[in-house]
Amino acid sequence: MRIKDTASLANKFVTRAGAASGDYKDGVAASGGDWLANTVASEANYEQGVNAAIARKGFGKGVQQAGQQKFITNATTLGASRYGPGVANAKDAWGRGVQPYLDELKSMELPPKGPRGSAQNQARANAVAVRLGAKRVNM
Repeated sequence: MRIKDTASLANKFVTRAGAASGDYKDGVAASGGDWLANTVASEANYEQGVNAAIARKGFGKGVQQAGQQKFITNATTLGASRYGPGVANAKDAWGRGVQPYLDELKSMELPPKGPRGSAQNQARANAVAVRLGAKRVNM
C-alpha cells in the first residue's frame, strides 16, 4: 500500500480541518438536542470506559506518553492565547456556578473570631468547610 509521508498528511489534516470550521460551527449549533439526549443515554458507557481506564492505569500512561514538553508547548502556545477569551466566555457560567456558594456564605453565622492562630479561628474555617462541602454534595 502506498501512503504519503506523515508531514504531508499532517499538513493536509490542518488545512482541511481549518477550512471546515464553518461546517463544524453549523453542525454543533444544529445538534444540541441530539448531544444532550445521546450524552445522557451513554452514562453507563462512560462509567465502563472510566473503570476500564482506571484498571489499565490509562491516565498515568497517557500522561507519561505525552511527556512534560507537550504540556509546556501546548500550555504556552495554545493555552496562553485561549486563556483570556475562555475566561471571558465563562463569565456567566462562573457566576451561576459560584452564586449558590456565595449565598450559603452570606447566610452563615460564624463563631466569634479569636487571636491569630487560635482554635476559635480554626472553628470558623471548619464551619465554612463543612457547610460548603455539604452544599456541594447536595446540589
